[in-house]
Amino acid sequence: MENPRPQAPAGTPPMAPLPVPPPIAPIPGPPPRAPAPAPAAVASTSASGGGGGGEAEYEVSEDHRAARERHERAVQELLQRRRAFAMAVPTNDSAVRTRLRRLGEPVTLFGEREMERRDRLRALMVRLEADGQLDRLLRAQEEEQGAAGAEEEEEQIQYPFFTEGTQELLKARVDIAQYSLPRAKARIERAKRRHDDPDEDPEVEANLVVKQAEDFVLECSEIGDDRPLTGCSFSRDASMLATSSWSGMIKVWSMPQVTKIATLKGHTERATDVAFSPVENCLATASADKTAKLWKTDGSLLMSFDGHLDRLARLAFHPSGRYLGTASFDKTWRLWDISTGKELLLQEGHSRSVYGVGFHPDGSLAASCGLDSYARVWDLRSGRLWGMLMGHVKPVLGVSFSPNGYLVATGSEDNFCRIWDLRTKRMLYSIPAHKSLISHVKFEPQEGYYLATSSYDTKAALWSARDYKPIKSLVGHESKVTSLDISGDGQQIVTVSHDRTIKIWSCRSRSQDNAMELD
Repeated sequence: MENPRPQAPAGTPPMAPLPVPPPIAPIPGPPPRAPAPAPAAVASTSASGGGGGGEAEYEVSEDHRAARERHERAVQELLQRRRAFAMAVPTNDSAVRTRLRRLGEPVTLFGEREMERRDRLRALMVRLEADGQLDRLLRAQEEEQGAAGAEEEEEQIQYPFFTEGTQELLKARVDIAQYSLPRAKARIERAKRRHDDPDEDPEVEANLVVKQAEDFVLECSEIGDDRPLTGCSFSRDASMLATSSWSGMIKVWSMPQVTKIATLKGHTERATDVAFSPVENCLATASADKTAKLWKTDGSLLMSFDGHLDRLARLAFHPSGRYLGTASFDKTWRLWDISTGKELLLQEGHSRSVYGVGFHPDGSLAASCGLDSYARVWDLRSGRLWGMLMGHVKPVLGVSFSPNGYLVATGSEDNFCRIWDLRTKRMLYSIPAHKSLISHVKFEPQEGYYLATSSYDTKAALWSARDYKPIKSLVGHESKVTSLDISGDGQQIVTVSHDRTIKIWSCRSRSQDNAMELD
């Protein structure tokens, strides 16, 4: 049963109805975006009549446009560089020249080297490829050559991978082998005999020679020329001394008074080195006029060796006295026959100028050093490269073999003198010898018990070949010391310098004084 709804009392007015809320208006969405203006276009002003408001205006500035253009150019250069490195360019210089000639470009430019010429060809091919002309030019050139030179292509010369030598070189190699093998055998037998003989003690003898080397003193100083001196050499019996200078003149001096006995005139440029023959009374000179000359000691010219393409640096005689080695700035060193004056060997291998050359005491090996920071050892009997001496970080200016047959010393612009062992093909010791570049290096010629170095720090120095400790510093020059030499008995050392003086260092007087004191 439903409960009845209570009734309002009589006389009460009825209640007014509740007000209804108005409907909520929808939220308006974001206005549609206007299309972005083009980068190069400037938005124009458009005024609307009803609203009275203007749309947004965008304008590209000149800086922004220049930056965009620089960016596009950089991207294009990067793409061209990538295409250039991906493009096949000949590595042989003759092929590069041929390709340039086919494209109608200059084969070479003034002062242009091989790598620069190759880079120029690569840039040219990239440019032609971008212009769409490379294929057309190459196709036309190939068609012309194919029509006109079919027979030439069939008869193209196939070059061997080695340089064919002459019969004179073959005879020289046989002669060097016959000369070196008995000397090597005698040297090894002597070393074994000294090692096995209880009466001989090499250590005591070496210490005695080193102690005598401590007594080297300046015995004589003489003005050698009006221009700086570049080279010096003792004769085989140390009775004569020869010097070379920037004046182009070679002077021969009598020893020990250092009296001038002859002046050799014949070079048209400065003389760079001089060397006496180990078996005869003749000497050889090198010059910046691209020639080497052979002289008698009285000043008469015997022979001139012509063939180098650039100035000469150092030279050296073969121990047999039959051959002469010359080093040149044309990146080669050459071997000459003294008797005929013919060029026997043109040896390449250095990537930069060759500065020094030296021969093994047996005559079997030759060493060359140059401005590429390497020294190379060559087998004269076979013509093969025996090995490379790598360790210097600057040009190598001097090389010398030890009389023991297995040590080599090199001097460099890095101020270091390095000792190499030919038996192990490794560097044995590194001597921080001087404060400036080392201009020359040489072992004592009898047993190699000590080593002498000259330097541009105005000094020469002596080093023990046993432990490579300093023995004596020869101080006396006022300018760069350019060269030195040691007499055959090891009792005298000569140094020449840019101060134009010749200085003779001797230990004979001190040893004679010691002998008198003992008596």
